[in-house]
Amino acid sequence: CAAAEPPCRQQLRHLQDSAGIAARLPPRLEGRWVSTGCEVRPGPEFLTRSYLFYSNRLFKALQFYYWDPSCRDPSYSLVIKGKLRLRQPSWITRGATEADYHLHKVGIVFHSPRAMREVASWINQTSGEGCRGFLPAGRSWAPGALYEVLSAKTERDCTAALGFAMHELSLVRVERRFQPLLQPQQSGSRLVEELYLGDIHTDWGERLHYRPTGYQRPLQSALHHAHPCPACGIISRADEHHPPVLPARAALPMQLSGSWVSTHCEVRPAVLFLTRYFTFHGNNHTWEGHYYHYSDPLCRQPTFTIYASGHYSQGIPSSKVRGGTELAFKVTQARVTPMDQVTVLMLNSSEPGSCGLAGSWSAGVEQDITPTNGCLALGIKLPHTEYELFKREQDTQERSLLYIGERPTDGSSPDSPDKRPTSYQAPLVQCAAASEEFSNYISLKYVGRKDANGIEALKPLPVAFLLFIALLFLRWN
Repeated sequence: CAAAEPPCRQQLRHLQDSAGIAARLPPRLEGRWVSTGCEVRPGPEFLTRSYLFYSNRLFKALQFYYWDPSCRDPSYSLVIKGKLRLRQPSWITRGATEADYHLHKVGIVFHSPRAMREVASWINQTSGEGCRGFLPAGRSWAPGALYEVLSAKTERDCTAALGFAMHELSLVRVERRFQPLLQPQQSGSRLVEELYLGDIHTDWGERLHYRPTGYQRPLQSALHHAHPCPACGIISRADEHHPPVLPARAALPMQLSGSWVSTHCEVRPAVLFLTRYFTFHGNNHTWEGHYYHYSDPLCRQPTFTIYASGHYSQGIPSSKVRGGTELAFKVTQARVTPMDQVTVLMLNSSEPGSCGLAGSWSAGVEQDITPTNGCLALGIKLPHTEYELFKREQDTQERSLLYIGERPTDGSSPDSPDKRPTSYQAPLVQCAAASEEFSNYISLKYVGRKDANGIEALKPLPVAFLLFIALLFLRWN
């Protein structure tokens, strides 16, 4: 009988098949959407979210902030009320819908005297005249008291000191898929709905006016979420006076050895859709990474693939992001495979000596870019060191997850310790343990169709995307 397909290859094939994902345009938002666990935003900030959208376009969003990365020690809660109007499909981020929002009011509830003192001092120090007396000195903490920090009626806005903005609502995508029932005696599947909202800028100073082009960790429908999800019920039942306290989770040691792969098609700011596949060799601290880039939000139309390798440092606990581990990664070698006409044209028109052998690129053929010290057109420099943040967790199905630091929103690289991430990208799932490491290069076929002579022809991309990509200075992270 045929040998079983290795799990890493299986998972990548599953991602390429888009796993039965459907996305409506425009999306339907009515109902409650909740975090599936403790979220980490740049800063770092630890939070959970519960957003309720009504059929009349009004919404009420709850954001619960915490002192700790397990979301067990609440600091304060924000109650955000406003109106949302969906607009046209985004021409920048394919598959997303642009939206306009208007905030009516934002209130804050403090969950401890310490939280009240800290937030009051931020607002009193950094806000304009109208906010200086937000909380008079010596005002005692009152459990459950709601303080207004933004009001459209009085035109008072004291939220800037909190780094608060709701620009995430300006980019919206809803995905529907079916999750197979986990119990052996059950057959069939259940509907899972995920709400992707715009990403938060990694630079605190930029987040107040940044308009998203990527997404943050998705919320799931309170009714149609993946199972099991202990956090979903806890968060959907919470309110601003009773913030969710998530179940305690054991911290996992930072053991990287083995192979890890994306759990879904990922999107990065500046319109990069990709899946990732890494193998870490713990015995000699070397690593290999495969980055499969696409032009569409379901990762079905490959544009280019990058293979990179190098070595990494011993990890040390992060002093800035509790629960995280700091590592340094050296990239010493890289190879590129263009997968569509646009990338072939771009690479062939790049400056001689800046990206492989000038004028020799063709679709589906890999080329080593180490001799040219990387590829300027794709933003790759070799050799190159990146200062990283890693975290390991176990999900509710007891799979090992690996979180790698979020890339800088501006497309730059964390090439110095002060640029080390303070939040994470979407997790990778372990697909092979150290003893089964499957480090062979998993290649993709470029999307094609046969011409009249039976020769594979490249599938054209939408004209708008071609024009956009021609103008875009692609950056690889």
